[in-house]
Amino acid sequence: MADDTILTPAPIRWFSADDSNIPEDILDWLMEVGSMTRRFEEHCQQVSVVPFRECFITAAELGDESEHLPKSERYWLREIVLYGDNIPWLLGRTVIPEETLTGTDKRLVDVGTVPLGRYLFSGNNLTRDYIQIGQQGQHWARRSLLRLSGKSLLLTEVFLPESPVYKMNKIKGGK
Repeated sequence: MADDTILTPAPIRWFSADDSNIPEDILDWLMEVGSMTRRFEEHCQQVSVVPFRECFITAAELGDESEHLPKSERYWLREIVLYGDNIPWLLGRTVIPEETLTGTDKRLVDVGTVPLGRYLFSGNNLTRDYIQIGQQGQHWARRSLLRLSGKSLLLTEVFLPESPVYKMNKIKGGK
């Protein structure tokens, strides 16, 4: 990934599918197959998004993300901070090959402050190929290859310390 992304400075360490050292309550969140936005909404009054970076980038700026996406001349990049009741809960990075941005899906470049989950899960044309779990320092992360009308996009999410992802673990750990 590029050096000027919100998902640095620490690289994300991706785990193999059979890694069993992930606490069960955390794993439940990380393996969520529905909308993470909807799940977050169960834990706050308001979910909001502040875009950090939205632009087209080249394949050279993708790093290892290029291994998960079809080759394209350009990719739409959207990096955001998602808040629950004005508390930062998640850093999100979406990379979309330009070829995915056709028909009604051209609107993906204009979602602005709308959580991506509201757009993606509003229809029945979304599938998920896989979820890969990782860690960035002490923060849990996941990356999903999604298909919108059969066309690829890669979503990386880093869960920040105040995210409800960690709440059950804090209760169990007595913190």
